[in-house]
Amino acid sequence: MAVIIFRLNGVPDDEADEVRALLEANGFEYYETSAGRWGISVAALWLKNDKDKAAARALIDTLQSQRQARIQTEHARLREEGQLENFLSRALNNPLQVLFYVLIIILIIYLSLTPFIFLGE
Repeated sequence: MAVIIFRLNGVPDDEADEVRALLEANGFEYYETSAGRWGISVAALWLKNDKDKAAARALIDTLQSQRQARIQTEHARLREEGQLENFLSRALNNPLQVLFYVLIIILIIYLSLTPFIFLGE
């Protein structure tokens, strides 16, 4: 019986590709389902043989821990080099976009609070 081994909702394409390559390299038979046109179905990788679940899960867990360590190392390197984008650098690079978002936020707050401010009048 088929069993879900890896859900694809919210997973970056490169991570999904790594998991697919891992399953193929280790000879696991699997198939993939998409979220469908409206995104309400299960986007996942399914093992065709449920007896392979423990071995495949162990390989995927190892892959994900290696991926996490690699990404954390890259993030730390970018932070040390000062290349991480933060609010200030984004504001300096795209001042009109940041101004637009700030104005939208102020408008939403104003429209949300106006009924309560004038409630006592």
